[in-house]
Amino acid sequence: MRFDLFYDYLCPFVYRTSVLLQNVRDSGERDLEIRWRYFSLTQVNSKDEGWTVWDAAVSEDARGRLAFKAAEAARRQNAFDDFHMSLLRARHVDRADIDDVPVVERVAEDSGLDLERFRRDMADPRILAALERDHRGGATEHGVFGTPTFVFPDGSSAYVRLAEAPDPAASLALFDRLISVAAEEPRILEIKRPVKPSPD
Repeated sequence: MRFDLFYDYLCPFVYRTSVLLQNVRDSGERDLEIRWRYFSLTQVNSKDEGWTVWDAAVSEDARGRLAFKAAEAARRQNAFDDFHMSLLRARHVDRADIDDVPVVERVAEDSGLDLERFRRDMADPRILAALERDHRGGATEHGVFGTPTFVFPDGSSAYVRLAEAPDPAASLALFDRLISVAAEEPRILEIKRPVKPSPD
């Protein structure tokens, strides 16, 4: 099965979905071809219409930007998959600050990347071109507004929020149910669970 998945490292729902997909892949029961596509929630939430995460000054604080740069640097070393899951775990399991250069470099080193090349690539002013391409394309071509968003080869798409990261035993069945609705049933536009009010 092939699909694009738009994501931001800051998003807990992305982490949960990534665990689901890793569990499915590890099971060997489904052949997944995932194209991870960058999508900045900082950009989505910006109130300044002329400002972009990818063009903001290096000195400017832009949440999540460092992680996108790091992911693209890992891609240049053909090490994206290992780095991707490690950076997600650092953020959502270890509660590390992935806007901190030493944290991101430690993840890169632990993932087996050449740290000197990683640093050079991170400093490349063109490193954020992929973020701009993916983010703009996701928004204008597919209507992506949040993460994670699946986009399937036929153009259908689905924004998904899992309540928790599933354990390996439950992942395959959950994935199959998710795909049966998200990719194979275009008449269902939205399912949202109401939250019961807490008693006073």
